Amino acid sequence: MYDYFLGGKDNYPVDAEAAEQVVGLFPAVREMARTNRWFMHRASRLLAERGVRQFLDIGTGIPTEPNLHQIVQGIAPDARVVYADNDPIVLRHAEALLHSTREGRTAYVHGDVREPGEILAAARQTLDFTRPVALSLVALLHLVPDEDEPGRIVRELLETLAPGSYLTLSHATGDFDPETWERVVEVYRRGGTPAQVRSREEFAGFFSGLDLLDPGLTLAALWHPELGERHGGEEIPLYAGVARKR
Repeated sequence: MYDYFLGGKDNYPVDAEAAEQVVGLFPAVREMARTNRWFMHRASRLLAERGVRQFLDIGTGIPTEPNLHQIVQGIAPDARVVYADNDPIVLRHAEALLHSTREGRTAYVHGDVREPGEILAAARQTLDFTRPVALSLVALLHLVPDEDEPGRIVRELLETLAPGSYLTLSHATGDFDPETWERVVEVYRRGGTPAQVRSREEFAGFFSGLDLLDPGLTLAALWHPELGERHGGEEIPLYAGVARKR
C-alpha cells in the first residue's frame, strides 16, 4: 500500500483496493507518504553530515529512489547501510536495486522487527556495533501494535548500539482527527496488517533516555525543512524526531 501511495508499480490489486479505501477516508494519504519519504531523506542527510557512517534501516519497504544509501553515500562514499524488511517482495527488489558505492557497503536482511535479535545478528556482518549506528524506524512503529511491545523492541535495538548512535522515527497520529484514523486503522486490520496510531505523548515515549536533536518532536514537515527542497504540508498528521544515544 505504501508503494501504491508513492505512485509505484510494485503492488497487487488487493493492495490498490485497500489503499483506495484509505484515500476515500483520508485523501491526503499520498502526500503523507511523500512527506514521510522526504523526512527520511533530510534526517539521513543530516546524520551523514554529522559524521555517521553506519545506518540500519528497518522496515525499508520496496526501494524507491533515492534510497537511504544513495543519500548518505552521496555525502560519504564509505558509508555502510543495512536494510531490513519482512516482505519477500521487498527482498526481490532489494537484490536488484540496492547497489553500493565501491568504497561503502549496502546489504539487505530479511527479518521481522518483532525479532530484533535476529536482525541485529545479521546486520553485524556489515556493521561494526562498537561504532555509532543510525537506526531508522521510519513509518514502521504504527504497524506494530501494543501487544507486540514496540517500546521493548526499540529498547532492545538501542541497547546493542554504541553511545553516539542515533534513532530516527516517524509515526502516524490520530491526534488531530481521531475518528478518521480509527477508520483508517480498521482498513489495515481488515486487510491483515496490524496498525495503531499513537498520540504525541506515546510517540515521545520511544525516545526515553535519549537526547533529541532540534527541533525535538514535531510534525514531519516541520523537521528541518531547510535541509531539502521538499518537506510536505504542515497539516500532515505524521510525527517525527531524531535523537542521540548517550
